[in-house]
Amino acid sequence: MKLAHKDIEKDNAGQVTLIPEEAEDMWHTYNLLHVGDSLRASTIRKVQTESSTGSVGSSRVRTTLTLCVETIDFDSQACQLRVKGTNIQENQYVKMGAYHTIELELNRKFTLAKKVWDSVVLDRIGNVLVYFTSTEVLCDPAVTARLSDTKAAGEVKALEDFYKMLQQEPDRAFYGLAHVERASEALAVDILMISDKLFRHQDIATRSRYVRLVDNVKENGGNVRIFSSLHVSGEQLNQLSGVVAILRFPIADMSEAEEESSSDED
Repeated sequence: MKLAHKDIEKDNAGQVTLIPEEAEDMWHTYNLLHVGDSLRASTIRKVQTESSTGSVGSSRVRTTLTLCVETIDFDSQACQLRVKGTNIQENQYVKMGAYHTIELELNRKFTLAKKVWDSVVLDRIGNVLVYFTSTEVLCDPAVTARLSDTKAAGEVKALEDFYKMLQQEPDRAFYGLAHVERASEALAVDILMISDKLFRHQDIATRSRYVRLVDNVKENGGNVRIFSSLHVSGEQLNQLSGVVAILRFPIADMSEAEEESSSDED
């Protein structure tokens, strides 16, 4: 992925222009897009034409549209990304408010605007672009492949460590949003593992809750690993609610604490 332009204000509103250069970049773009964002890109539109004699026909034209995103469809097998929404800028071929679907293409730039760029999406952009500061790395597919394999291996190892902790010291292995939030509030989270699937939640408040958890863990010195849902480790993590944590110190199970609390009240 190539960053062509970045303009984000202090209030975290703004836009970035990116150029996807390989199939995996479509996956990263899928994770950057949210309903309500503004997407500007080149696209093909079928339009009706009328000749001087009055006959009506149709033709396909390439034009640039800006859509308010409503639907995001990613084909993981073909690595194709289609975005549907309504046109929000004047265009000679498409009326304001008309629906259109943009299929993002490799090596063709697009501009993504958000009212708020939260820490998770900003980190994703940074992580995607970080290995492209060196021309040697950019020109060596073997290097980028090894980097990808290393990340996947790290996710597998982290998940294995969680399962071991769950067996040996269950009070230091929490899963589920409520449990992990409680551990974070106690400054107990050493390693947070969270699925990228959760940051695509349609409900803004729910998505913000996951972002807040990530921010809190980082602020308190914890390590955060965001798992890819395309990888087998990400699939396994999703089976555990998509969010798990290894704690620095044991905390009594939440359900046990609630039972003790209710017993005291009785």
